[in-house]
Amino acid sequence: MIVLVGRILLGALFIAAGYGKVTGIEGFTAFLETGPVPGFMAWPAAIFEIVAGLLIIVGFYTRYAAIALALFCVATGVFYHPGDTGAIMKNLALAGGFLVLYAHGAGLLSVDARRGGAD
Repeated sequence: MIVLVGRILLGALFIAAGYGKVTGIEGFTAFLETGPVPGFMAWPAAIFEIVAGLLIIVGFYTRYAAIALALFCVATGVFYHPGDTGAIMKNLALAGGFLVLYAHGAGLLSVDARRGGAD
């Protein structure tokens, strides 16, 4: 049950962030262009956050979603928050949580467990 709660908390953050990006896509596009990612990647990035967050919550292909989000957190921290120690540390802590999820899987209350997969 604790793993499920953790997955919900982690996934909800990314669903909310992705939704915020979708509803303010022009601003997010401009923000992306302040770093190394071109503005045309705004929609794919927002959709990635929503889909990956949902995958984490339901526990479907959890290990793949977790490793992708861990890398995403590190990259966004490094490229978009270089002067903000608090934001970088938050992103690194999230990456750490996703690495633990990657290592241990989604737990018993997940689609992965129901389908007998280790993903």
